[in-house]
Amino acid sequence: MPRPDAPAVGTRKWRAGVWDEAEDRLAAEEPLQILINREPLSVVMRTPGSDLELALGLLWSERVITDLEQVTRVLISAEAAESEARLNVTSELVESNLIDLHLAGAVRLPQRSFLASSACGVCGATTVESLALDFPPLADGPVLRASLLLALPDRLRAGQRVFDQTGGLHAAGLFDVDGELRILREDVGRHNAVDKVVGRALLDGLLPATGHLLAVSGRAGYEIVQKAIAAGIPLVAAVGAPSSLAVATARTFNQSLVGFLRDDRFNVYAGWSRIG
Repeated sequence: MPRPDAPAVGTRKWRAGVWDEAEDRLAAEEPLQILINREPLSVVMRTPGSDLELALGLLWSERVITDLEQVTRVLISAEAAESEARLNVTSELVESNLIDLHLAGAVRLPQRSFLASSACGVCGATTVESLALDFPPLADGPVLRASLLLALPDRLRAGQRVFDQTGGLHAAGLFDVDGELRILREDVGRHNAVDKVVGRALLDGLLPATGHLLAVSGRAGYEIVQKAIAAGIPLVAAVGAPSSLAVATARTFNQSLVGFLRDDRFNVYAGWSRIG
């Protein structure tokens, strides 16, 4: 059966001058090895669960795949207990934390290392040139109400089931232009949460997600913006701050980027014409 989302550990807690023994729930973090046609591609530190979505989202954002039909078969660890009607998924791998995607035709691999921690989406990049994107700029629109954006953090937070247990997970949510939550995923890595959302959107036939926006619970780094551009998402809204590279990338690709979205305020760093 699947592993628990939030494993329990014994702790000693100091509070108001008194020691106490109690159980605490932790955000799970384990390595996932991703293989392509039986060949190792990447080791990703992630929160177990939705591993197929994570792998698909990562391959989509890196342009290893450009169509779901390229994935002919998926082998995954039996303990992952994952299945997907649109794909030939077989839970027959004995080794845990392993997924092997079989792709049809020539495989285009990115020119960078894929070994990454849960905190870093592009740590393997060796040159500035390796960050270059091969996506067209996003089309103009849609125009969204400022009040709609202000409601997103609470709607995102309401869906963070594992965060309620641990306080240690990032969340990413795909919303439609009416502010309705379509997909929410949690992970110890903010970019992993986005990959899981993109992978689910791919499986649901929502890509390119031109009529949607992405909200994230933390800061907006370059990797968040890049993955959203790859998915065709025209607006990214973050509770935290954006990085300079994230802003420059959003402006280059005509993406709206919102930061410090909390309480009754936010800053727009790129693509302000989409917010009315």
